[in-house]
Amino acid sequence: MATVELLFSAQPEHVRTARLVAAAVARRAGVDEAVLDEVRLAVGEACSRAVGLHRSNGVTTPVRVVLTEEEKTFSIEVGDEVPGAGVAAADAVGVPGARDTAPAEDFDDADGEDEMGLAVIRGLVDDVEVSAGEDGGTIRMSWPANPDSAFT
Repeated sequence: MATVELLFSAQPEHVRTARLVAAAVARRAGVDEAVLDEVRLAVGEACSRAVGLHRSNGVTTPVRVVLTEEEKTFSIEVGDEVPGAGVAAADAVGVPGARDTAPAEDFDDADGEDEMGLAVIRGLVDDVEVSAGEDGGTIRMSWPANPDSAFT
């Protein structure tokens, strides 16, 4: 299992770098060329969402992106450190600190952009998990990979 970890300050200009790294690692992992645009878009959306959450909530720690190549799957986790951020009520079952259970004044949602970003990600990725807790939130996305065909 190969892993690449990328940490970047919550600045919008760094999202492009995260997209480029994700596409390069996905290609090396054997993700189908036809799916690479979806990988780029989904990572861009997840990173933009994390940057927005950090900036609107005054969080100064870096956004974390972990890219993992396993035997038959390629996964990406984008993590923010905003407590309880980014889980709608339907997703919040059993997730402590979910945004809908926290006081509304604790979060700045930028008029629903957070929910829109999650909807876009779910439209792009078949296998996606969103979680949140006291230490922040994570979006985990995965795609099938065939490492044997990566360099053919």
